[in-house]
Order: sequence, then C-alpha cells, then structure tokens
Amino acid sequence: MLLLLALLSTVLMSLPFLMKGLGWMALVGLVPLLCMERVADRTGMKHFWWWHYGTFVLWNAATTWWIGNATVGGGIFAVLANALQMSVVFGLFRWVKRRMGGAVPYIFLAAAWMAWERYYLTVAQISWPWLVLGNSFAGTVGLVQWYEYTGTLGGSLWVWVSNLAVFGFLVALSDGRWSRWNGKARSAAVTGIVAVVFGPMLWSALLWHWYDETNDPLQVVIAQPNLDPYHKFGGLPQDQQTAIVLDQFEKGVKGLERPALLLAPETFTGDIVLNDVPQSKTFRRFRDFTAAHPGTEILFGASTWEYIYQDGRPSATARRMGDHAWYESHNSALLVDSTGRYDLFHKSKLVPGVEMTPYPAVIGRIDDALLGGVAGRCIGQKDIDVLHFRADARDIPVGCAVCYESVFGEYCTGYVRKGAQLIAVITNDAWWGNTPGYRQHLEYSSLRAIETRRDIARCANTGISALIDQCGRIVARTSWWEPAVLTGTVRLNTYETFFVRYGDIVGRLAVFVFSLVLLAALVVPRKSA
Repeated sequence: MLLLLALLSTVLMSLPFLMKGLGWMALVGLVPLLCMERVADRTGMKHFWWWHYGTFVLWNAATTWWIGNATVGGGIFAVLANALQMSVVFGLFRWVKRRMGGAVPYIFLAAAWMAWERYYLTVAQISWPWLVLGNSFAGTVGLVQWYEYTGTLGGSLWVWVSNLAVFGFLVALSDGRWSRWNGKARSAAVTGIVAVVFGPMLWSALLWHWYDETNDPLQVVIAQPNLDPYHKFGGLPQDQQTAIVLDQFEKGVKGLERPALLLAPETFTGDIVLNDVPQSKTFRRFRDFTAAHPGTEILFGASTWEYIYQDGRPSATARRMGDHAWYESHNSALLVDSTGRYDLFHKSKLVPGVEMTPYPAVIGRIDDALLGGVAGRCIGQKDIDVLHFRADARDIPVGCAVCYESVFGEYCTGYVRKGAQLIAVITNDAWWGNTPGYRQHLEYSSLRAIETRRDIARCANTGISALIDQCGRIVARTSWWEPAVLTGTVRLNTYETFFVRYGDIVGRLAVFVFSLVLLAALVVPRKSA
C-alpha cells in the first residue's frame, strides 16, 4: 500500500513539470504522501524516513533527471541532495507532530516547506529552486494570474492549502467524524474545500479577463544560431559564430520598422576583456553592424574577463595567470550601439559548481588542492542593474536575466524596480539535450512575465527562443535544435505590480510562522501518547 501511495504522489507531482496544462494535479499530489505518513503514524512504523525520502528521490529524478546529460555526478547530487532537504522538512514536521496535536503540525509543514523554498530563492549559495511548488503552474498560467500579487510562493501556498484541505476531508471520512457532523458542518467543510481549490482559479480567470496590456511597442529581432555548445566552446572559431549571428540579424532587420532591439544568446562570445572592452573583435563587429543599420542596438551574452596585476590574490575566486598576475571571470550581458557606447551587467544568480564555487574561501581551497580548480569561479554583480536601449533618442531600461536568473522571481522584480520596461532572457539550454529541461526553463519565464507584467524577449542559443506577453502567454516561439530568426513586437510597461512593490510577502510570513511554531515545539512538553 505504501509503495502505491509513493508512486501515486510521484506521478501527480511530476506531471505538472513534464506536461503542459496539468498544474492542477499538484493541488492533490501531496495527499498520497500525507496518507502514507498517517498510516505509518497509526501503525507505529519504524524507519518511515526511507519511505518519504524515497518518494522525494523519485519525484526529483522524474522531473530533473536531465541534469545528468550535462554532468552525471551533478545530476545525481542534485536529485539526492534536493530530496534530502525535502525529507528533512518532512522529518521536522513529524517531530513537531509528536510534540503538538491538532492542525498545528500541518500548518508547520506548509510554513517550513515554503520557508525552505524562500531560503533557496534568496540567500542560499547552494540552491536548486527548480521544483518550488509554485512552479507547478508554469505550464498552466491561466490558473495563476494572481502571481502579480503573491509571486511563485503564492502558488506553493495554494498547493499546500489545497492538499491539506483534501487530506483533512479524507481523514474526517476515515475517522467517522463526517457521519457525526450536522448538515451545516458538512456544508461548511465542502464549501471551504471548494473555495480553497477553485477560488484562486476564479480569481485568475477574472484577472485574465480584465487585464489590459499596454500598447507601447518595440520591435525585436532574436537570433537563435543553434550552435552545439560542446562544439561552440570546443573549437568553433568565434569569427564564424559571429558571422552566423550577423547573417541572422541581417535577415531579421530587412523591412523591419526601427528602432529595434537585437538579441544574441548567453555566453555568445568569450573575447571580451573588461580592461579594454572595445578591443574585442566581436564587440567591434556588432558596433559596426548597428552603425550600418540605424535605429538598432544589440544585446548579447559574453564570458568576460578582467586582468589584475598585483602580488596577492585579489579575491577568493581569482585565478593565477602568472607571476603577479590574476584574472577574474564573469558571465555577462552587454548592450552596444553604433557609437561603441555599451552597458554591462554581470550575472548574479550563478549555477553552483558549474559557474560559481559556494563559500569560495573554504571550498575554493579544497577544489584547488584536491580537484585542480575545476569548479566555476564566476563573480556576480552585487547590485542588480538594467541595460539602456537608446536608439532613436529613446531611453528604454531593459532588465536582462541571464539563464538561471530567470528562475528567481523576487530577484527579477529588481529589474523592474530599477525601471525596466521590458525583460530579456538570454540563455544556452542545449547542454541538457532534447529533454524536459529546456521546456521547463522556457515556461518559468512565463511566471516572471505574470509577476512583473512585463513582456519577455527570450533568446536561446538553441530552443526555445520566444516572445511572451504580460499574461505569460507564449505568443511566438522557435523550434528546438534549429537555427532561427524570430522577429516581433513587445509592449513596454512602466506599471509596478504589487509583487514588485512589496516583494515576497507569502515567503516572509512562512518564515515567521515556521520560526514561531518551531520555537513553541521546542519549549512545550511532548504530548502524551
């Protein structure tokens, strides 16, 4: 019986991440897990930890197995470590349940889970927020238009409240309490469950119907060069890569109204030295292209480098280049115009291990001593900033989320608070192959569009580049593993949503409730059996 419940929970929680339109399954997906725990509690089962940990491992593996296509070790670690953290949260719930009765332990479970998700999304240096419960609705954006008020953790709250309401109803039936309730109590219970499950759907439908998109257009051209990253970084000359993208831009701007923003993907070039950016051949060719096509500017990704000449190591992430010479690396976005003026932004939310070394003062030394310095050493930008599109005397602030950054909802609101009227996402999703990974990543951009009510222009090296409107709908997209040029119109917006203005209130409340109940559990005596 426990095995069937574990498999059922795995299926219900995985399908929303694997197939569009199935987000509603998450509203009942945790019920089998809660039933498993109830059975174990009632029967006095020992070592139940392995059952809930195994369920979380299956869920993580079913939804994010594709990480192993880029790094087998990293994929295994991500699945096992993320499942372990989920299991720790669930184990804390079981500990609180042994000390406190009634509904309080279940309230603690929901709050603790969301507090952990908030930790992942904010301060954690080793984080993997891919399976935040609110992301379950990334392929079902018609259900969560209210993310403009709550952000993604509002969806996590909906998932927990719905699951707990349904679970509570099943418990009432199994305990025989339902038969002892009078008509008013039954009606109140059913009405409450219906309101919890379907109320947010109705609210979303009303917002969808009422929302009026702004009508301040800007033309965009997105180049998807379709370069195999293992070839791109393994020997394909940069001049050839640049020629491919410039040819795509040439096709895209023909007959296009100006001004127009042109986008090239993340880490498109590796020849940008921050000590003298204009000396880059790629930079000069992009500048010359915009000069030959007035009214255009190019936003592109680059692996950038800064050389530092001094005796001691300038930072824990700097690498030695020679005697008294060091270099620091960044994953950057640049926007260049015809005069050579450029804006620069360094990716801040870096992928642990691959791009950055968590706690570099400690782990960096271990990496140097034992592994030869294989871990990523990119340095992120401390304060979020925007790039400025200034063609034809306009000044349009653009927020550019570089790849992994587009998973972090509250972080992306920082672009809007800095004035961004449009959000660009540049990425390189081909490391994972033709798997659910790049599709999930695309759909998460739809959630950022709703939270900020900003159009999103998404440029991927290969599959899937897209234009997403302010309701999270993908209005135009390219195919996977095909070179493509996507031209279209985005609508600029200056309005700040409630979520942009006030941030993740749901997450902050979850941290407060989690802390309060945990403190109470620590001081109250254990309940008698």
